[in-house]
Amino acid sequence: MIAIVDYSAGNIRSVTNALGRLGTEWTLTASPEALRRADRVILPGVGHAGEALERLRGAGLDSVICDLRRPVLGICVGMQVMCRDTEEGPAAGLGIFDAHVRHFVKSSPQDKIPHVGWNTISNMEKGLFKGICPGEYVYFVHSYYAHLCPDTVATTRFGSDGMMFSAALKYENFYATQFHPEKSGRTGELILRNFLEL
Repeated sequence: MIAIVDYSAGNIRSVTNALGRLGTEWTLTASPEALRRADRVILPGVGHAGEALERLRGAGLDSVICDLRRPVLGICVGMQVMCRDTEEGPAAGLGIFDAHVRHFVKSSPQDKIPHVGWNTISNMEKGLFKGICPGEYVYFVHSYYAHLCPDTVATTRFGSDGMMFSAALKYENFYATQFHPEKSGRTGELILRNFLEL
């Protein structure tokens, strides 16, 4: 069973719809016991990372997530809260990934913040990205990003200066994507399928 962490952080319906297309059973839960029993856990998220961290800590789910030993996938804000800290708050993160989350800075007037729409991913490591070629497109919606770090397993470029940032992170059984695989068409579906088969 796939457990989706219920902490009022948005994009639940698009995630559940994507899992349904893959024929996967899921449950939406804030129960620590259910999260510990799950075969896989998805931590979704849209909105403000600092507020998301407050909700996780208020529900006592922060330590539960950090202690999980089954595959865990963070999506968008779900990825950002798993990093060391975020400027959006600012707030201390869960510290799973050795990354700091910072606000994008325009290098020219043409640069758009938030970074919204389709962009390519490169430098992918196997696992989540099995069967995906460099340069394939995925869908982003975010104003904050994780720096490149030892846990980076895919990259994307932003802005007119081509600044590279972490499109995906991995540490032990924890995986995360800044982009939304559930909104990324065939490529995103394959990423979700790879996660389910880890």
